[in-house]
Amino acid sequence: MNTSKIETTAEAWDGRALGASADHVAVAEAAHEQALDKAMELQSISIRLPKQLIEQYKLIAHFHGVGYQPLMRDILTRFVPNALQEIMQTQMKQAKEAAAVSRVAPKKKASLTR
Repeated sequence: MNTSKIETTAEAWDGRALGASADHVAVAEAAHEQALDKAMELQSISIRLPKQLIEQYKLIAHFHGVGYQPLMRDILTRFVPNALQEIMQTQMKQAKEAAAVSRVAPKKKASLTR
């Protein structure tokens, strides 16, 4: 068995000299797509966006050499953790402020009845 690496293989894939031929393309069966979605924990959604935004987004994706859906997944994956962190920081700040106010507020003295 010959296991030697072909020189410039990575460059050939990146440059589309390898793997880009229509002779080697096939549509995956539905069962394979479902298995991949399950393994990657992917869920299909439907979203309405302005046509111009979609076209611009596809242009950006093409410029970066990726599909627009993987690009959207990547952008959302980058955005969500930061947004969650911002929410947590805001909640913590509000909790600290509420705790500080409750410590400063004068306590009512119990009235003595005779």
